[in-house]
Amino acid sequence: VMGENPAMSDPDVDHARAAMAKMQHLVVQDIFLTETCYLADVVLPATAFPEKDGTFTNTDRMVQLGRKAIDAPGEARPDLWIIQEIARRIGLDWNYTHPREVFNEMRRGMNSIAGITWERLERDSVVVYPCENEGDAGTPVVFTQVFPTATGRAKFVPADIIPANERPDTQFPMVLITGRQLEHWHTGAMTRRSGVLDAIEPEPVCLIHPLDLAAVKAKPGDVITVQSRRGKISLYARADDGTPRGAVFIPFAFYEAAANMLTNAALDPFGKIPEFKYCAVKVTKGGAAPGDRAVNEDGCPRVVPCTAVLSADGSHVAAAEVGAREGVDDAPVAGVAVALEWRGPFTSTEANVLHAEAFGWMQKAAELEIPT
Repeated sequence: VMGENPAMSDPDVDHARAAMAKMQHLVVQDIFLTETCYLADVVLPATAFPEKDGTFTNTDRMVQLGRKAIDAPGEARPDLWIIQEIARRIGLDWNYTHPREVFNEMRRGMNSIAGITWERLERDSVVVYPCENEGDAGTPVVFTQVFPTATGRAKFVPADIIPANERPDTQFPMVLITGRQLEHWHTGAMTRRSGVLDAIEPEPVCLIHPLDLAAVKAKPGDVITVQSRRGKISLYARADDGTPRGAVFIPFAFYEAAANMLTNAALDPFGKIPEFKYCAVKVTKGGAAPGDRAVNEDGCPRVVPCTAVLSADGSHVAAAEVGAREGVDDAPVAGVAVALEWRGPFTSTEANVLHAEAFGWMQKAAELEIPT
């Protein structure tokens, strides 16, 4: 898995996580320890865009040159280096010395970018394809005169609306729409690590029409629970006049209230895209505050606090030892959870290690059916 976070972005994500957990060997290549990394057997530390040379091509057909501006941290390596080293170890004779060699290979196999040279990208920074011959200006707008058909003309076909796989009913009367926020992109792997962006939108919210919010006897800022046939999450209500009546909108960047725990994995019959934007849910007032698992639903405490101290030389008490001291490892007690706490401050690398270790213990507790 390269630069993707399916443990957050896939529909019916509990099912997706369970499938990945059963894989014989999972390798994840990324710049941060994402939720998918927690399920990996091996994590390969990659580089962010200012740490490497290469090209980016977007859906506007713009081929843009990225130039290395800073060195990569620690043992992080460029994607091409990682892929090439894996290729060599499985017997392939790959000897690329620079991304320009890969780009030139792409040019030989793709007529649409055949006219874009690396030297031109270094000079102009961006070229829009199709650009089939060296010296062509590029084509920001396509099909201005003819279409690429035998007659030069195109056929417009009306599209029928296909009903969603799952429609609202009396049990789940509302529609869930998922998406992104201005501040947080996709699963938040990068933007939620930005202090400024996370300060603007630090918590998971559900956008809901004020009248629908009043109908469940809740007000803005209250914790509400959104439930589908696949799971449920609790998060903060945000009244929004722009959200249609009968629908709710939830961004899927927040691991503590993962919207894709609710979504439907059914595929569109033509586009073969999961129905991220439409599934049936119900909304109720109340629920545990996002990220807060310190109490049972009846309000009774269920956390056993314990501490592991990181020493100056970087060593620390292992999470497994902490759990064993509390009797979780050898003699699990029903209704008891483990809270792991480390005393900082830490470097970002140390914090990532501790984060992964805590997640590992959460998985162990789940196997023992101990609430966490």
